[in-house]
Amino acid sequence: MRHTNSLYRHAAVAALICLGTSAALAQDAIKGIEQALAQAQQEKKGVTLYVQGQTLGGGVVRIEPGQWVEMRSQQFGRIIVRLDRIDGLAHP
Repeated sequence: MRHTNSLYRHAAVAALICLGTSAALAQDAIKGIEQALAQAQQEKKGVTLYVQGQTLGGGVVRIEPGQWVEMRSQQFGRIIVRLDRIDGLAHP
């Protein structure tokens, strides 16, 4: 019985480490996306966002750090996307 409790404890610690690591990686990804969006805004170049299997293209108007990005496009006009929902980004 003591051996089984030890295994559960080790598994729980490993799970917490994985969760902490994935949270840190997610924050790094959001920072990288923010930086790319800021560069595109500064260079006045359009970007393509990949969000849950969909693509959205437009020009970056405003970035609320750690929160969302506002874009403009001919197709939709004003677009606001939460940064943590962005799966990927492409810009020239």
